[in-house]
Amino acid sequence: MAVTSTWTRSSAPPSAMMTGQRRVRRVLIVDDHPIVRQGLRRVMENEVDLSVCGEAESVRDARQAIKDLKPDALIADISLKQGDGIELVRDVRAHHPQLPILVLSMHDETIYAERMLSAGANGYIMKQAASEQFLIAMRRVLDGGIYVSEAVGNNMIQKFAAGAAYISANPIDRLSNRELQILHMIGKGMSTRETAQSLNLSIKTVESHRQRIKRKLNLATGTQLIQYAVNWFTGRAAQQLAPGADA
Repeated sequence: MAVTSTWTRSSAPPSAMMTGQRRVRRVLIVDDHPIVRQGLRRVMENEVDLSVCGEAESVRDARQAIKDLKPDALIADISLKQGDGIELVRDVRAHHPQLPILVLSMHDETIYAERMLSAGANGYIMKQAASEQFLIAMRRVLDGGIYVSEAVGNNMIQKFAAGAAYISANPIDRLSNRELQILHMIGKGMSTRETAQSLNLSIKTVESHRQRIKRKLNLATGTQLIQYAVNWFTGRAAQQLAPGADA
């Protein structure tokens, strides 16, 4: 493979990506953990109809890789260097409306799946899913479909059926997408300044979001907010390998 200063490209050119009469679909992996990218690559390279065309670990690198590699689909995590998956999905959907996006994350699907679909993703799957389920999800979004787990699908149906009467018992659901992004970054240990730089916001704006988060979660102090964010983040941040990475 040839490595650039920002992202990794697969050595096989698009013109060589054929198997019989069926074109191999080229996938770009965006994840900030090399072991996850390696696991995903190994799973897809065992399939005759899938190939990894490149890898990136940040939002900036992903944007450049999409422009240069023109993949058939994108796999993205929520936690990325220099930004996050919600930001990336929105950006990709705005500039590449036809590009299928599968979000693959260790973060709770009951909190993130519907938000990511609303941002423009075509599917959401947890990293602890079996390799076979990951491949089903990957092919479904490539074929123009939507993928979520049965549990998430049932929950979305219940919310739709309940309409305005639906009330979530989870306080996290009170947060807007931007507030959830900021809570996530607080949980990662990022300062207000680092969060502002990552999201291209002013420090004052981030501080305002932090105040709203405290009110919505019934937290009195900044210390309580940090403790809540760390506990919430680490409770969902147990190290997970990508499908097949432990094979």
